Amino acid sequence: MPTPEAGSASGREAVRFPVVDPATGETFDEAPDQQPGELDDVVARAQRAWHGWRADPAARTAALRGAADAVETAGDDLARLLTREQGKPLAESYAEIARTAARLRYFADLAPRTRRIDDGRPVHSEVRWRPLGPVAAIVPWNFPLQLAAAKFAPALAAGNTVVLKPSPFTPLATRMLGSVLATALPEDVLTVVTGREPLGARLASHPGIRHVTFTGSVPTGRAVAGAAAASLARVTLELGGNDAALLLDDVDVDRIADRLFWAAFRNCGQVCMAVKRVYVPARLHAEVVEALAQRAKTVAVGPGLDPGTRLGPVNNARQLARVEQVTEQALADGARAAWGGHRLDGPGYFFAPTILTDVLPGSPVVTEEQFGPVLPVLPYRSLDEAVDAANSTGFGLGGSVWGTDLDQAETVADRLECGTAWINHHAELSLAQPFAGVKDSGVGVAGGPWGLYGNLRPFVVHRPQEV
Repeated sequence: MPTPEAGSASGREAVRFPVVDPATGETFDEAPDQQPGELDDVVARAQRAWHGWRADPAARTAALRGAADAVETAGDDLARLLTREQGKPLAESYAEIARTAARLRYFADLAPRTRRIDDGRPVHSEVRWRPLGPVAAIVPWNFPLQLAAAKFAPALAAGNTVVLKPSPFTPLATRMLGSVLATALPEDVLTVVTGREPLGARLASHPGIRHVTFTGSVPTGRAVAGAAAASLARVTLELGGNDAALLLDDVDVDRIADRLFWAAFRNCGQVCMAVKRVYVPARLHAEVVEALAQRAKTVAVGPGLDPGTRLGPVNNARQLARVEQVTEQALADGARAAWGGHRLDGPGYFFAPTILTDVLPGSPVVTEEQFGPVLPVLPYRSLDEAVDAANSTGFGLGGSVWGTDLDQAETVADRLECGTAWINHHAELSLAQPFAGVKDSGVGVAGGPWGLYGNLRPFVVHRPQEV
């Protein structure tokens, strides 16, 4: 198969930076530390490739289908490399690669619809759709391939070209993905660039980029939006989440405990739309805490390449320190760890899966996005109190309601201030649905036809009915 160098920006690659295996805390490889000055050539080549790529929708469809096939063929190599640099269990890496291929196929078969406007005038008016130009896709380290595909698949399907920048914590699998895609896509239609800052800032502000799509933290998202404003590029920002799970008084704890636990702890809690705080009726609080703590106590934690592992390490040392900080602050302020609450001994960035109780409502582990294997469980006295608490942060990505009476659960879900609300499950998305946050959780819409149209602009043609 192609080497990881193919499909990436070529040229001066003498400067490299280390890539760490989070299961050991040690460097296992290096990636090119490309410099901001190299982007001029990269974007210029993307601009040239755009003219041919946008001109033939049938060829785009065929190429994207071929790209999906190529991703599946390379699945074993991609999965192992993804687990090595990200840390997630190998089964989750395979699932991420499957979703990457599925997104390519979904958007390959999606096309914008021309719309005729009939407003009573003797004019034939049509709304058609045109691609934007080169798109910058800036991707975080928690789902590097899946989130990359969520950006480049609709952008490419719409007729744009893409410059893709992964996180410096997870550059290698994305470079390999670029190599794989290069076997199916025309040259320079998708280019992977890797490097440390200010590479991302320069890409977001580059005058040749017409759309910047970014997933990451709120502060960085604000900086990206400011950088893109210089050239009036369109921005799509999927930012942080602090999703609340609200359990109703009629909830069957035994029935939902596994689903609730994994809604919080999948990918070691490093999911933007993971459950990050749980609100429970006071009479059920102890039962829910015990059910979740039992699962935290028995889950297999270890390196992602070990077959029995269900929960891998935190991805990087900085994030591990962040998880430790918010946990220790909560404990110092009177919280109690029903299980966990500390780093695990030994090499790597492992933190014990942690269930916290007696947490102050204003603790950062509740009000901020901890993004790790820590879950506070808070009691409530009234439903209004619980809804107010769920809506009290600056985030609004997702939320969920859990109970037996589905009508009541839906009524409560409708009161949540978020982009997506689930009932009796969480963080499950269809390729065909929109995904967007409110408040500080984002700008713009990804997913489904909305994601396709987010990479297009309307073009109106007026034609008189008579000469």
